[in-house]
Amino acid sequence: MPTAVPPRPGLVRYTSWEVVPDGLLTKTQLAARGLKPGSEPEGQVLYHGNCYAPLYAESAAVPKRGCSPAQRAVLDRARQLQYECRRCGRRTTRPLPKGRRCGPCSYAVELWQQHDQAQALARELVADEDAVLLVVDAEPGVLPAERNVAVVGVRDSRVLYAAAAGEYGTAERGLVLDRLDELLDGRRIVEEGDHSCPPSRRSHRLVSLPGEVLPPGPHPLHPWALVGPKVSVAGIWSAWFGWTDHPSSTIPSVPRGPHGEQFPVPWSRSLDAAVDGQSMARLLHRIAEGAEPVWERAAWRADGHGVPQPA
Repeated sequence: MPTAVPPRPGLVRYTSWEVVPDGLLTKTQLAARGLKPGSEPEGQVLYHGNCYAPLYAESAAVPKRGCSPAQRAVLDRARQLQYECRRCGRRTTRPLPKGRRCGPCSYAVELWQQHDQAQALARELVADEDAVLLVVDAEPGVLPAERNVAVVGVRDSRVLYAAAAGEYGTAERGLVLDRLDELLDGRRIVEEGDHSCPPSRRSHRLVSLPGEVLPPGPHPLHPWALVGPKVSVAGIWSAWFGWTDHPSSTIPSVPRGPHGEQFPVPWSRSLDAAVDGQSMARLLHRIAEGAEPVWERAAWRADGHGVPQPA
């Protein structure tokens, strides 16, 4: 209810119900008698201390049009549908929110929408002649520590640049950064991942000391070295795959085991960054084509109701 309804100019004001003349009624009072206003208001009455309700002449009121049996049936059915999930048919004790889906179906639909958006993004990238994959380094502790870097075209898997990255602060690293600045300028860049991939495979590690924490956002000298959320192969694939670590979670991620260990991902991680970039490009093509497998327990599949229909 509004905190105040100001008086209408030009209408007589009545400050209490007791002084309202007979024959002047509010819309609510008319409705209770099966009537509706048939003329402009002839006065207004103060209520709740700071609100004014318009008053209408009962003598000018007209009967409210009733519903036909067919109209009543439609209205009754509409009210019933407010309690019935449009996806699974389950009935609830309370009216459903916009979209008319129960809790489990809302959860499944949200995950499916992320799955669908992942494919749309993959199709955009595959169609973009300038989109590239930036692949950095190799996993520490499993593979040799020397760093390498590659830039691979998403559309044709062509290797545009591949080199040893060298050590931080060396002339070799400086030449690599210069080449990346030139090659990546104006391009749409996809990386392997952010939090879901080995730390040494994040692009900003090329421009920072070991252990150095950079502020979120693009690096001031090398904008392609982005800290924080970015377009990534891991992000696209996890949204497509549909794995979540909890039955009610709507945040898909790269699958993990009970002790936090990652499951194998469908792209290569090797000593050769260019080969890994080509593997990631092929994955994006499979997602764009709908050929990449989806988790058999993805929410919209496991509940038995199939792919959700648009609201």
